[in-house]
Amino acid sequence: MSPKLWLPVILVAVFAGAADVAGAYNRPPPRDTLIESLAGDSDPTTPQQVHISLAGENGIRISWITNTHTLPTVYYGISSGKYDHSANGTISSYEYITYTSGEIHDVVIGPLDPNTVYYYCFAVGTTHEYSFKTPPASFPIKFVVSGDLGQTGWTKSTLEHISQTNYDVLLLPGDLSYADMLQPLWDSYGRLVEPLASQRPWMVTQGNHEVERIPAIHPTPFTAYNARWHMPFEESGSTSNLYYSFEVSGVHVIMLGSYTDFDSGSDQYQWLEADLKKVDRNKTPWLVVLVHAPWYNSNYAHQGEKESVDMMESMEGLLYKARVDIVFAGHVHAYERFNRVYNQEIDDCGPVHITIGDGGNREGLASKYKEPQPTISAFREASFGHGEFEVVNASYALWSWHRNDDDESVQSDLVWIKSLVSNPACNNKLVI
Repeated sequence: MSPKLWLPVILVAVFAGAADVAGAYNRPPPRDTLIESLAGDSDPTTPQQVHISLAGENGIRISWITNTHTLPTVYYGISSGKYDHSANGTISSYEYITYTSGEIHDVVIGPLDPNTVYYYCFAVGTTHEYSFKTPPASFPIKFVVSGDLGQTGWTKSTLEHISQTNYDVLLLPGDLSYADMLQPLWDSYGRLVEPLASQRPWMVTQGNHEVERIPAIHPTPFTAYNARWHMPFEESGSTSNLYYSFEVSGVHVIMLGSYTDFDSGSDQYQWLEADLKKVDRNKTPWLVVLVHAPWYNSNYAHQGEKESVDMMESMEGLLYKARVDIVFAGHVHAYERFNRVYNQEIDDCGPVHITIGDGGNREGLASKYKEPQPTISAFREASFGHGEFEVVNASYALWSWHRNDDDESVQSDLVWIKSLVSNPACNNKLVI
């Protein structure tokens, strides 16, 4: 190994060791990390790590990386091999200690028609064509939810199961690649998820593994995350890629940042308050929030962390008054669904909190729960898996959780959820 590579490896070992000491709880053996390499016929101009995300009304952002300079242009149309439209975007890159990224391309295309398959490429005459389907204009819409995804054998199993669900949008509540300062693992992760992330919008927020801040050496947090996973924060009036919102098919989704300031005087708090006031429940009757660190948790893992306790103390009242329907979280490597809850008590007008940090991370599962099970906790299990949130209409949605049981997708939790806006007892008290 060259001397230039020693420093990142040593630092990762030190910081990972510190994290293991801080989070000492029993976990079953994880699976090995997967390293996804470039295809053998690739050259420096070959697009890689292609992924798409929603970008404002009727727009899609397409992001990809090349190892040398290529134009930030996307050609697209509704027929395979026929590209009637094109759009140009931007190119950026970043440095992290001794690592320099490839060229990161961002292009927003649109306006696009709903529920339509589009074909796209990055150079006229290319042999590699991609495609994606836009979400529907109205209900029903299906979300897949998976947190703490990582890039292990369990991740591969989860992705295979997700690929069979015919979903419209993927929601990821933080902890994407588990690169943990080893930047080439971000590249590997981008290649691993490309087959799915290039075909459906992936909407993500950050977790603790995205921080990657090293005091005095690399003091800027979220460098790789912000450069590689550009979310529509500008379109939602946010000043930070760490928190934003978007609307799709009758659902208003808010992505919050557990690892940036969240007290009542913070930019994030002020933005959240303003964003909630803009929500039109006639247009978007469902209101969903994602965080990384769960506010409710009966697992022994990650108890008492300020990103959970203090953020909940600061923001839970805002979400309750706005009648948020569901709060998805990750961080705890297990699954848990709570009853509707507010201020630590069952409340029919509070959100359903769901922890789903079980995508496939390299650290394994958090298998130890507090006993007896609290009355506010409805279902819990330490298994890898994914969730499906199918919003059928303005009043009802079907939530299901699917366990990775010997690499088979097994539906293990299923519940119908009624929107709070359709509950007269809660709707009459709606305050924003």
